[in-house]
Amino acid sequence: MPTLQFLSHSCFRFAIGQTTLLIDPFFSGNPKAPADAANINPDYILLTHGHGDHLGDAIAIAKRARSTIIAPNELAVWSQRQGVKAHPMHIGGGWDFPFGRVKLTIAHHGSGIGPGPNGWEYAGNPCGYLITAEGKTVYHAGDTALFYDMKLIGEMHPIDVALLPIGDNFTMGVTDAIKAVEFLKPRRVVPMHYDTFDLIKADPGRFAVGARSHGCEPVILAIGESLDY
Repeated sequence: MPTLQFLSHSCFRFAIGQTTLLIDPFFSGNPKAPADAANINPDYILLTHGHGDHLGDAIAIAKRARSTIIAPNELAVWSQRQGVKAHPMHIGGGWDFPFGRVKLTIAHHGSGIGPGPNGWEYAGNPCGYLITAEGKTVYHAGDTALFYDMKLIGEMHPIDVALLPIGDNFTMGVTDAIKAVEFLKPRRVVPMHYDTFDLIKADPGRFAVGARSHGCEPVILAIGESLDY
């Protein structure tokens, strides 16, 4: 049975058989990150976009653990230039990896690396991920606004667990995330991307009430807590 573990913000570790995946490993500069999180040795690192609170420690971890980064094409190519192995993909595309299938979805957000001495570096489009392995599908929405095509995603891909941002300001807030649950119709939903900073404080309890009203089981994970799905 696959397991996912919440490591704060939008970062999750997946254990699928003998394979470890890490999504959006933002640890350095993250006040909520577990102290030993950066010592994880994932086989694959999935990146939703290039912002620092998602790209995070991906390059350093990938170099140490010899991980393969999976990301939208431009971000994957940028990662390769940093000296790590990367598998480029793009929106709507899927690929069968040894651990299971990964498909990229749209996400309404931005994507850039920086700012650095020369401003922002182009990082292509942001994305969400559908990860299907051992007969189960998880949808990690990435940083996104609510969009009506979530209804189509739910119709085409029965979702066992949806990971949805609720922090508002940069992404969906609680009200829009509850509507996303209505569109996606997942079996269970886990809120993410909230309370890391004051600017994205949110009430996961209110989100849970709304999710239940759509027949979905909300699971509010404490940082470090895991869920078998």
